[in-house]
Amino acid sequence: MPRYALGVEYDGTEYLGWQTQHQEPTVQATLERALSFVAAAPISVICAGRTDTGVHALGQVVHFDSPVERPLRAWVLGCNSRLPASLALRWACPVSDQFHARYAARRRRYRYRIVRRPTRPALDARYAVWVREALDVAAMRQAAATLIGEHDFTSFRTVACQAPSPVRAPCIASNSSSVRTPWTCISRPMPSCIT
Repeated sequence: MPRYALGVEYDGTEYLGWQTQHQEPTVQATLERALSFVAAAPISVICAGRTDTGVHALGQVVHFDSPVERPLRAWVLGCNSRLPASLALRWACPVSDQFHARYAARRRRYRYRIVRRPTRPALDARYAVWVREALDVAAMRQAAATLIGEHDFTSFRTVACQAPSPVRAPCIASNSSSVRTPWTCISRPMPSCIT
């Protein structure tokens, strides 16, 4: 049975997270319905990592096995024609039976954005935290620096966590901030390559 990997992008504002659950909508359930339509058969997907309610993704990797073969273009365009505007496939590619989206993931990248200005944002409202007060950028950098290096995150694991080790080595990809007059906007990736 052919296995495919997909690159998925979504605005998670309207979703109750990734994983299928009794309440709708979820990203997984929405994606599986569209893929099942294209395949004309039930399709289940496995993702590299689940997201919570309201979390967005630019490059979530998923895989699925299909009882039918379709051209890669058909998977992407056919699926996208059945998905809401908030969810889209970016690419599709065939992978070996050994590929597993979750276990093949080498890192996860997270971006946390802060808009610092006196008035609330309209365009960034879904994608950034709005802060009116002045930020102590030096203190933020100092706090972020404590995350760099190898740490034991046992206290943050759930009882059902399946990761073989609680030890992670976060790093900060960019430490820059941008200042625009008359408003100050800080857009800073925080722990961005957790392996």
